[in-house]
Amino acid sequence: MNSILKQNPLESEAIYIFREVVTQFENPVLLFSGGKDSITLVRLAEKAFYPAKIPFPLLHIDTGHNFPETIAFRDKLVKEMGLDLIVRNVQDDIDNGKSVEETGKYSSRNSLQTNTLLEAIEEFKFDACIGGARRDEEKARAKERIFSVRNDFGEWDEKNQRPEVFDMLNGRIEIGQNVRVFPISNWTELDVWNYIDREKIEIPSIYFSHEREIFERDGLIWTASEHVFKDESEEVETKNVRFRTVGDVTCTAAVESHAKTIEEIVYEIIHSTISERGARIDDKRSEAAMETRKQQGYF
Repeated sequence: MNSILKQNPLESEAIYIFREVVTQFENPVLLFSGGKDSITLVRLAEKAFYPAKIPFPLLHIDTGHNFPETIAFRDKLVKEMGLDLIVRNVQDDIDNGKSVEETGKYSSRNSLQTNTLLEAIEEFKFDACIGGARRDEEKARAKERIFSVRNDFGEWDEKNQRPEVFDMLNGRIEIGQNVRVFPISNWTELDVWNYIDREKIEIPSIYFSHEREIFERDGLIWTASEHVFKDESEEVETKNVRFRTVGDVTCTAAVESHAKTIEEIVYEIIHSTISERGARIDDKRSEAAMETRKQQGYF
């Protein structure tokens, strides 16, 4: 395994957090989206428990509107590493009347993941859900603790969080509660990319520049997918683009780019004038969009 003896402080902290999760909780799971942050979590978990197998499954909440490249990468990674993968589908909740499909110009299934996730947590009785959120991504995520307690309805109370002084992580929870755990909470976008470069971690091709059919709306570049609403006046063209963050295809816009290597991506990020999640339409629905979703049980 690469760099098993050459840990940097952020890597060491993340490995410590993973080991604390397995020590303090009975039934943890790693929330896996197929994006760079959750892929980084898999590598960190691999290091934390090497040479043993990662001692918890991966859970993917599939919207049915994911990028095909991401799903293909997920299946390849799971097969190559011999990981346990649980998939639960938003489409099933729509079909069963538990979730209602959005319509209109900015319709997306991204927020519909919440109900499917909470049902999966209840189904498997997970008491700790490990995610790749980072404090630098968005102001609501900056408020999170590393061990972030959710009540028995899956809700997050930003005003009722435990102190984490001297890296002391308190995993004590009441019956019905669960904890969201963020091992790379203190990392930045550049930290993640530098780690991917150092560890030679494979990532989905959509992170690198490629030709894609797109259309432009509101200053953003959208994939010309059957799942994305497109007005008749919006013209499809082909451009060289890549994605800085990967979510549901209906809420994730691309950026024009010619970056085909990690070094070129890092250069772009350093000189970018927009944030990493500046191309996520779900964060733009209101000033408190992310915080509201987290209060309702979002990742």
